[in-house]
Amino acid sequence: MFSSKRNDTILMIVFTIMVLAGPLILAPFGAGYPDLLQRFAIYGIFAVGFNILFGLTGYLSFGHAAFLGVGSYAAVWMFKLLNYNVIPALILGVLVSAVFALIIGYISLRRSGIYFSILTLAFAQMSYAMAYSVLTPITNGETGLQVYTSDPQYLMSEGSKQVPNLFGLAMNSTQKVEFLGMTLQFNVGFYFASFFLIASFYLAMRIFRSPFGMMLRAIKTNQNRLNYTGVNTKPYTLAAFVISGMYAGLAGALLACMDPLAGAERMQWTASGEVVLMVILGGAGTLLGPVLGAGFIKYFEKIFSRIGDNVLEGWFAFLPEPIANALVWLLGNFVGEGWHLTLGLLFMLIVIFLPGGLIDGAARLWRYATGKSKSSKSAADGSAPAPAE
Repeated sequence: MFSSKRNDTILMIVFTIMVLAGPLILAPFGAGYPDLLQRFAIYGIFAVGFNILFGLTGYLSFGHAAFLGVGSYAAVWMFKLLNYNVIPALILGVLVSAVFALIIGYISLRRSGIYFSILTLAFAQMSYAMAYSVLTPITNGETGLQVYTSDPQYLMSEGSKQVPNLFGLAMNSTQKVEFLGMTLQFNVGFYFASFFLIASFYLAMRIFRSPFGMMLRAIKTNQNRLNYTGVNTKPYTLAAFVISGMYAGLAGALLACMDPLAGAERMQWTASGEVVLMVILGGAGTLLGPVLGAGFIKYFEKIFSRIGDNVLEGWFAFLPEPIANALVWLLGNFVGEGWHLTLGLLFMLIVIFLPGGLIDGAARLWRYATGKSKSSKSAADGSAPAPAE
C-alpha cells in the first residue's frame, strides 16, 4: 500500500503526530496516564525491532527477552557507577545487547526453523537462570538490581537529581492540563521514549525499503535457492538478528530509565512470547503492525486486568440482582486476573479471521470503504497483493 517515497513521508508524518498526541488521543480510553503511555512507546520499539528479524527473514526467535533484560541491567549499572543521566545508560544498554545478540545469533543461526527457535529459547532461559543465581553479584539475584545510596556514582554532584534524568530534566516529571473535562498528562519520560520510538520506526522503514531489506525478504521467501545461487545469507540474517537485539536492548534500557530497577523476570520466556504475540497480532512484516500489537496487548494488560468484580457490579447495578450476579460471574472470568483468557480468545479470532493481523483488518475495511476488492487490486497490479502497511 505505502511504497512510494511520498507515501512513506505521509506515513511517517501521520505516525509522528499520532505518537506525540498520545496523551490527548488515549485519555478518553483511560490510557492517557504516564506509566501506560511509556509502556506503549517502549514495547513499540521492542516489537518494531523484533519485526525486523521475524517479519523480514521469517526467523522466529523465542529469546529476545534476554536482550531486553541485558539492556535493563546495563542501564542500571550506569546509574550505579556514574549518575542518573539516561544517555550513558542507553548507550551502554544498546552496546551490551548488541554484543550479546552477536554471540547468541552467531550460534543460533547455524540452524533454521524450529531448531533456531529452540536454540534462542534455550539461550534466554540460560540467561534468566544465570541472572537469578550464578550472576547474583552482577544482577542481585531475585531481589533485582537497583541503585543504593552506597553506590559510587562517580559523576554525581551536589544538587544532582536523585532520579533518572536527561541533563536535569527528570523522567517522572509530568505536566497536567485540564481539557474538555479530562486531565491530560504530558510526561517527560513518555516523550523521551517517543523520540526513540519515532526514530526506531524511521530506521525500520529505511531498512524495509533498502537493498538489505530486499535481501532479507528474499531469504524469507526461499533461502535454499539463494544458497544454491552462491549467495551467503548468514551475514544478512546475523545483521538482522543483531539489529533486532539492539532494538530490544534499547527498550530494556528505556524501561530502566523510567524505573531504575532491573530483575531477572524481564528475561523470562513469557516476555519473549509476548513480543511474538505483539508482532503477529499487529501484522508481521508490516511497519505499523508491531506498534499496534504492542499497544493492544499493553492496553489489555493494564486496563482489562484492573476490572474487578466491584467494577462489574457497578456496571450492572441497574439490573435485577440474579441477572447482575450471573453477568458478574460470567464476565469476571474474562477480566481482572482472567484478562489473559480474553486476550487468548481475541488472538484466536484474529489469527483465524485476520491472518495478517490488525493491519490486515484495517486494510480490508479500507478496501470495503473505498469499494476496491482484493481481487480487483490484484488484477490491476498483475501480481500478488503486498502486505498492508
